[in-house]
Amino acid sequence: DGGEEHYAVEIGRPDRAQPVLARLHSACFTGDVLGSLKCDCGPQLHAALEAMATEGAGVLLYLNQEGRGIGLANKMRAYSLQDQGFDTVQANHRLGFEDDERDFRTGAEILKTLGFHAVRLMTNNPKKVEMMRAAGLDVAERVPLKVGASEHNRDYLATKAAKSGHLL
Repeated sequence: DGGEEHYAVEIGRPDRAQPVLARLHSACFTGDVLGSLKCDCGPQLHAALEAMATEGAGVLLYLNQEGRGIGLANKMRAYSLQDQGFDTVQANHRLGFEDDERDFRTGAEILKTLGFHAVRLMTNNPKKVEMMRAAGLDVAERVPLKVGASEHNRDYLATKAAKSGHLL
């Protein structure tokens, strides 16, 4: 990839012979750190970590793909466009980006390097599942993460479902 730093955190002692509970989480400074109500990123991260803790094992990949891969500065520009009435996909297009610039194959490669070959992937994004499988990782199960819906992000979530195919 472009030299970005990504982070892998193992929770407990995951059994590499079994499909591991896994979350590929794209960095979201506004949601994960600042607690923004505009997205469901922070609640998804916390729910994934809680599920791994409850299960006693799992792996979190924290991928440096802020703003669906457009970076923090461009994400702030997209927020400005959203304040003008554009949805998240339209804002990305106005800035010259695709709906989603992320490449989850990097996550698959990290997992394989760590010795994981099968996952129970916590995601609402079917494209993430497809990319992981295309990269040679066995996605044994898609585990839904339905958290964080509020009056503040209702339109954002509706756009994710309608235009990006997320299963909400």
